Amino acid sequence: MSEAAPLDGELSRLAELHGVATSYSPSPDRTVAASAGAVIAALAALGVDASGPEAVRTALADRERDLAERLLPPTVVHWADGAGIALDLPAGTRLEVLTENGETRDDVRDLPLGVHLLTAAAPDGRTARCHLVVAPARLPAPGARSYGLLVQLYSLLSRRSWGMGDLGDLAALADWAGRTAGAGFVQVNPLHAAVPGAPTDPSPYRPSSRRFPDPVHLRLESVPEYTADDSLVERAGRLRSAVLDKGALIDRDAVWELKREALEAVAAVPLAPARQAEYDAFLAAEGQDLTDHATWYALAEKYGSEWQRWPEELHDPRSPETARARAELGDRVGCHSRLAWLTVTQLTDAQRTAREAGMPVGIVHDLAVGVHPGGADAWAQRDVFAAGMSVGAPPDAFNARGQDWGLPPWRPDRLAASGHAPFRRLLRGLFRYAGALRIDHVMGLFRLWWVPQGRPPTEGTYVRYDAEAMLALLALEAGRAGAVVIGEDLGTVEPGVRETLQRRGVLGTSVLWFERDWDGDGRPLPPDRWRADCLATATTHDLPPTAARLTGEHVGLRDRLGLLTRPVEVERAEAAADTTEWLALLTRLGLLAAADAGDEEAEIRAVHRFLLRTPARMIGVWLPDTIGDRRPQNLPGTWDQYPNWRLPIADARGRPVTLEELMGSGRVHDLLEVLRKG
Repeated sequence: MSEAAPLDGELSRLAELHGVATSYSPSPDRTVAASAGAVIAALAALGVDASGPEAVRTALADRERDLAERLLPPTVVHWADGAGIALDLPAGTRLEVLTENGETRDDVRDLPLGVHLLTAAAPDGRTARCHLVVAPARLPAPGARSYGLLVQLYSLLSRRSWGMGDLGDLAALADWAGRTAGAGFVQVNPLHAAVPGAPTDPSPYRPSSRRFPDPVHLRLESVPEYTADDSLVERAGRLRSAVLDKGALIDRDAVWELKREALEAVAAVPLAPARQAEYDAFLAAEGQDLTDHATWYALAEKYGSEWQRWPEELHDPRSPETARARAELGDRVGCHSRLAWLTVTQLTDAQRTAREAGMPVGIVHDLAVGVHPGGADAWAQRDVFAAGMSVGAPPDAFNARGQDWGLPPWRPDRLAASGHAPFRRLLRGLFRYAGALRIDHVMGLFRLWWVPQGRPPTEGTYVRYDAEAMLALLALEAGRAGAVVIGEDLGTVEPGVRETLQRRGVLGTSVLWFERDWDGDGRPLPPDRWRADCLATATTHDLPPTAARLTGEHVGLRDRLGLLTRPVEVERAEAAADTTEWLALLTRLGLLAAADAGDEEAEIRAVHRFLLRTPARMIGVWLPDTIGDRRPQNLPGTWDQYPNWRLPIADARGRPVTLEELMGSGRVHDLLEVLRKG
C-alpha cells in the first residue's frame, strides 16, 4: 500500500543520485512518500539547490555529468576474500596505489590491509584519486561462548566512589566478575565526554564528543599525581552517602565540581620522566583531534557550552582568531589534554584488569549514534556535519509521531571525500581500550532519518551512507585491535541489513521479550530458533528490569507518569498475558519448576537459563536484574517526569546497593552461578 503522492520525476531522480530517499516503509505492507519539503531540505544540507524546478534541472544535469565523467568513486572497498578490485574503467587505464605505509605499487593485487590512495590515469588524459580500503572479510569473532554483565557505570557506586560509579569501580567489577563468577565481559554505557554546564544533560547518548572520554569517570586515587585533600574527601563522602544512604539521585554536576577541583591541582603537578614520555606519545598519536577537543573545552569555559553563541570569529576551529585564543588559553588547553590522557589511561587499565581476570572479551564500550549540536565534535568537524538537520526516527507502529534525537548527522558526501577519516579516527580511539564495541542504532551505518530543524519528525526522510565503506573500516580497525563488534539492531530494520551485518561478523542484539514468531503465530520464539550471531539479553537500559516486567510494575510506573495511551486495565491485562506466555514456555522446557511459579528469583533464573538454551554467542545479564531492581535507568518518552540516567542500582525495595554488597549477595551469586555453569 502506498500513501501520499510521489514526488516530481526530476526531483526524485536528483534525490536518488544523492542518496536521499523519496519514500519509506514503516511496515512491510506500507510505503509512505516523503514530503517534497523534507527532500529539498536534505538536498540543501548536502549543498544541492533544489529550491525550484529550474534549480532542480540544473542540479540534476550537474550531478549526472559529474557521475558520467568521474573515473573513480570517493572510496573503493576491497574485501580480503574478494576476487580483486572491480572497477569500471576505460581500457588502458593505469592504476597506482600509495599504501598507508608510503609504498608505491603499480600492481593492485595482494595489497596489504589498510586505507590506501588509489590513482587512475585514463588514456584520454583524465586522472582521479580515491581512498582504497582493503579490509578483512569478517570482523573478529568472540571466541568461546561467554556471558557478561551489562551496567550503566554511573549507577554502580562502591564505598570508594565520589557520588557516582567510576573507572575504579569498573575495574573492580571486571576483576570480580572474571575471577569469581566466570564472566567473559562487562558492557557499559557510553563514556563519551559530556557537554559541560549546570545542569549537564545526564544522557550518555547525547555527548559533546564521542572522540574522547569524560574525565568525570576518573578514580582520583588511582592518578599518581593526585594528593588526597581531606576537605575534598569529606565532601565526596557526603555525596556518596546522600545517594547510598539517603536516597538522593546521582548528581553528576556535583561530582564533577569536586573532581574538577582536584584535577586542577593534578594538572599542575609535573610528570615523572616515564609518565611524561607516555603523555608525549599520547599527544603525538591523537594530534589535531586532541588539540581541537581541548581547545573547545577551554573556549567553553570562557564563552559557554554552545559554540554557535561564541563570537563569530571563533566558530571556525581553523581561523586565525581561534589560533590566538588557543594560545591565550594554553594552560587550559593543556589541562584538558592531560585530563583526556588520564581518562584513556584508566580505561586502558580497566581493560587490562578484565583480561588478566580471565575475560576473553573484557570491557564492551558503547558508541552513541551522534553528538550534541553545540559540542566539541560538532565544532571541530563542522564541515562534516549537515547544517540544519537532526537525526531521528520515522513514525512507526510504536510511535506515530516519530522521534527527533537532536543530533546533527554526518554528511555522507563529505565523509566519503575524506575517506571517512572522522569515522576511522573515532573507531581507532575507542579500540585503544575496548575489548568489544557496541554500536547504538547500527542501522545508521546504512541510512539515517534526517529531520529539518524546526519541523516535526514526521516531515523527515532517510539519507543513505556508504555502508560498505563504513563496514570495511569497522572490520579493519576491529581486526587490528582484535575486538568484537555488537550492533544494536532493535526496532524497524531495512531489509538486508541484518544479513549484511551477519555476513561481515557484526553481532546483533536480541532481547527476550521481543523474540516472537512474528511471521507465524506470534508466540514466544523457542530457543533453538534464535540467531546465533548475537548478544542475547533479557532487557536493556531503555526497558523495564526483568523483576518489574514479571510483576507488572512497569505498567504501574507508566500509568503514574501519564504515559499510557490506553486504559490501565487493558495495559495490565496485555502485559500479564505476555508474561504468562513466556513463563509457560519456560515451564514446558523444564527451566522453571511448577512449584516455583510466582517465585520472582526463580523466574529470573529461569529466564536466564532460557537465554543459555539459545545458540547466542554472547549472553548479557542486566546487572540490576541480579539484585531485583524494579526501576529502568531510562524511561523513553520522559524528560523531567522521571529521573533518567540518575538512579543507583537498588534492590527490590528500592534501597541503593553498593558494589561491595552486590559482590557479597546470595541472590546475585545464585543467578550468576546459573550462568557460570552454562
